[in-house]
Amino acid sequence: MAVTVPPALIVLTPGGLALALRLAEGLPDAEIHGLAARVPEAAICFDSVATHLRALFAAGRPIVGVCAAGVLIRALAPALADKRTEPPVVAVAEDGGAVVPLLGGHRGGNALARRIADHLGIAAAITTAGDARFGVALDDPPAGWRLADARPVKRFTASLLGGATVRLEGEAGWLGDSGLPFDAHGALTIAVTDRAAASTAERLVYHPARLAVGVGCERDAEPAELVDLVRRTLDDHGLAAGAVAAVVSIDLKADEPAVHAAAAALGVPARFFDAAALEAETPRLANPSDRVFRAVGCHGVAEGAALAAVGPSGDLVAPKTKSRRATCAVSRAPEILDACALGRPRGSLAIVGIGPGAAVWRTPEANAALAAATDLVGYDRYLDLLGPVAGDATRHPYALGEEEARCGAALDLAAAGRVVALVSSGDPGIYAMAALVFELLDREGRADWHRAAVTVVPGISALQAAAARVGAPLGHDFCAISLSDLLTPWSAIERRLRAAAEADFVVSLYNPVSRRRNRQLGAARDILAGHRPPDTPVVLARNLGRDGERVEVVRLADLTADRVDMLTVVLVGASDSRVVARPGGGRWVYTPRGYAAKRDDAEDAAQ
Repeated sequence: MAVTVPPALIVLTPGGLALALRLAEGLPDAEIHGLAARVPEAAICFDSVATHLRALFAAGRPIVGVCAAGVLIRALAPALADKRTEPPVVAVAEDGGAVVPLLGGHRGGNALARRIADHLGIAAAITTAGDARFGVALDDPPAGWRLADARPVKRFTASLLGGATVRLEGEAGWLGDSGLPFDAHGALTIAVTDRAAASTAERLVYHPARLAVGVGCERDAEPAELVDLVRRTLDDHGLAAGAVAAVVSIDLKADEPAVHAAAAALGVPARFFDAAALEAETPRLANPSDRVFRAVGCHGVAEGAALAAVGPSGDLVAPKTKSRRATCAVSRAPEILDACALGRPRGSLAIVGIGPGAAVWRTPEANAALAAATDLVGYDRYLDLLGPVAGDATRHPYALGEEEARCGAALDLAAAGRVVALVSSGDPGIYAMAALVFELLDREGRADWHRAAVTVVPGISALQAAAARVGAPLGHDFCAISLSDLLTPWSAIERRLRAAAEADFVVSLYNPVSRRRNRQLGAARDILAGHRPPDTPVVLARNLGRDGERVEVVRLADLTADRVDMLTVVLVGASDSRVVARPGGGRWVYTPRGYAAKRDDAEDAAQ
């Protein structure tokens, strides 16, 4: 099968990083993972080679190790179980002189190794018998082709290696160009068809992806109903599910769960056309409907979408079939369809928290969302922090203060079918972009925005990072309060400060000062000081995870505006927060949760 999950490029030395950066030019979706002690510049850093490799392997992630093959073998040997499910693992010599697929050769490993070798201008060391002998992996067809059943391939290949010849029914250039022993009277057969057929040890069946399944449904139709209708339509017309390139529909259905369920059931993408594109197919429809036209602006959704997908040279092979709340039709193209070129996908918007900025503080989910994005939207400073993980995505930078404009732009791009990452520092749900995106969705009520898939990808918040740097000041109940009164009246902020002070919360103060606003921090200090001692520890954490990071601990009584700026997070301890001297200088801060009282109670009970 083709590799569809982005590979992880594993580097252990600076020399390995140089080659990985070169490889990334040919593998633009790859992520570079580096050993933290030696390659801190990598997009993702790890401390334990074996632990990190096994985690990637268990997650099904293709691994390209720019290192000795033995490193990969020793690390992954305990994790080997079923070769039918293992992801590709490829070893690349650090000097770029050798590329060897170690595992998952017929699950994309050989193809990945060839791709890397082609980029380096060398030959991959393919060792699997069929590939080496005939130059083709029968159980790993190229994109656009699917094997009806992979189970007979082993016996089929064994027969070929034993001297049997094979005849080809149908056309497939990738097979014709191979070294297979073709003979018009061969004992074995390879069949190319979009009709439903079974593979055997003597006859392999390959399906070219040239069918488009058009669907329509009522709003919130049951996914199971549409999935069943699609399967029945294919079965009734003798068509192979493996020959389907895409499930297609009108763009008004881009957010319809049933449509995406049908696509997922077939293992293909869902693509969408606007009403005008479907209306242009009206002369070719078998079942045009004025009622459908009045509802959505075209005379047929299922048939129209199916025909739009295959183009003017394609034809309708399964006219519209109805269930209670859904419709389905199937068309055939003369050639294999590139699903990515059909209509457009459902757009998506990931609101991504990148943490305080350091690459090591970005979660794997955040890195994956950033790597998958076609478009990156955000404050220009945050986009600059992304480094290599930004890849070739189009940047849409905005200045500080243009928050609503950047959220609206991100939603517009997603509505147009783009894969968008809206970049936020820290956690996007804490004084950041996520709330504003949902406010715009709520306030504007735009149907095209609502059709996009919106997700929130959490990040390490500034308060978490600050607490980690200094110990455990958030060990007991805490809250966060922004001192900015640009959007919130100061009277409301004061009420919250008093409530937090009276409740004796540890308080994280965001937006403590700015160039035009510095009185609020002093006012907050005075309110909090009315309910806790003057020597209460206060953590001032600036530029966390970036150049110029500074973390210091001061007394509440000594907290003044000239000590902080907008890049500073202020953590004010509770009345029982404590300071502990660190060996070698500095201080830890922690807030006890009550374990001492629990221990005392246990001791009293024991006496």
